Amino acid sequence: MSDTQDDQILDDDWGAAIAEQAAAEAAALQKQQTASAAVFQDFGTKNVRPDTPNDIDFILDIPVQLTVELGRTKIAIKNLLQLAQGSVVELDGLAGEPMDVLVNGCLIAQGEVVVVNDKFGIRLTDIITPSERIRKLNK
Repeated sequence: MSDTQDDQILDDDWGAAIAEQAAAEAAALQKQQTASAAVFQDFGTKNVRPDTPNDIDFILDIPVQLTVELGRTKIAIKNLLQLAQGSVVELDGLAGEPMDVLVNGCLIAQGEVVVVNDKFGIRLTDIITPSERIRKLNK
């Protein structure tokens, strides 16, 4: 074979390899687009079951921890070990000051202590707005 024929065969082989690679890449791209379309199609509204509620009813029975806080203080372990029945621990809350109402440790309201049927309760006097709650979390 002559050099020209060898170059032509190499060019044909090279061209065939490039064409084969381009076809493989196009097939892979098409397969990927089809797979992506199928994945995102599952999240469409046409697949929502009609018996699924669109409100918050399903979370209304979740229990949360509600705490009313009279006040706080820091105390040294030495003083803590000296506490006995009848000891008084001074808190930072003032008498007559509203008590903090916390849900799962997050301040949601303030109120005043009341007695109802010989049990303590709290009358809410101020509800913390969601924007105030977020602002306090960011501090």
